[in-house]
Amino acid sequence: MSTFLLVHGAWHSGECWDRVVPLLASAGHRVLAPTLTGYGDKVHLAGPEVGLNTHVDDIVGLIKAEDLADVVLVGHSYAGLVISSVANDIPDRISDLVYLDAMVPEHGETAADVMPVSRGLIELALKSDSGWRVPPLPRLPPPGGLFGITDPADIAWVRTMLSDQPVRCLQEPVRLDNPAARAIPRTHIHCTVGKPEGMARRPVPAIQPNGEPARVWELPTGHDCMVTMPGELAELLLKLR
Repeated sequence: MSTFLLVHGAWHSGECWDRVVPLLASAGHRVLAPTLTGYGDKVHLAGPEVGLNTHVDDIVGLIKAEDLADVVLVGHSYAGLVISSVANDIPDRISDLVYLDAMVPEHGETAADVMPVSRGLIELALKSDSGWRVPPLPRLPPPGGLFGITDPADIAWVRTMLSDQPVRCLQEPVRLDNPAARAIPRTHIHCTVGKPEGMARRPVPAIQPNGEPARVWELPTGHDCMVTMPGELAELLLKLR
């Protein structure tokens, strides 16, 4: 039995994994899908002091509290920054890193460095009345939809779990200075449909930091593939075990 730890991206909550969790669990694995500070049932904890480091502490704290090992750590979107930093802090606990249509940072980079379109969101938040709230992205015409979701029922469901993103999450840099973290195998899963302009991902290097060839898989769906293609996503994740 392995442990899958699924980390949601910006604006979402752990509820977004509800269609994937039972599929992994039914294969005999332990699955955790926590909600990060400031989202979902923890939205009351949101504030200008919440940032990337807060979310890294959330996941490191959970892994230590549950005494988890051999963890397949999956990060969606913004959470690519989170899982990278978690692996830097506790590499001995992580067996695999999975970047699910995610930001893949280098040492010292912020979300705005990895995806420059984030700079506009930061500027809008800093000029807003709150000074720190980044509202969820709007629904786009098909095939963009809401985070790549076009089915009206799915859009309505996902909207129930969305909340504002603290701007500090997009401003704090990752720290990737632990050589032991480079040995952790990485898998990249790309969603190929409905990418808005400015949201293009960086090319994945042909060689992983551990010296092995890059492992890149694709799903023919939009960004929130855990909602639109949960079965296919679960099948890919199970290939790692």
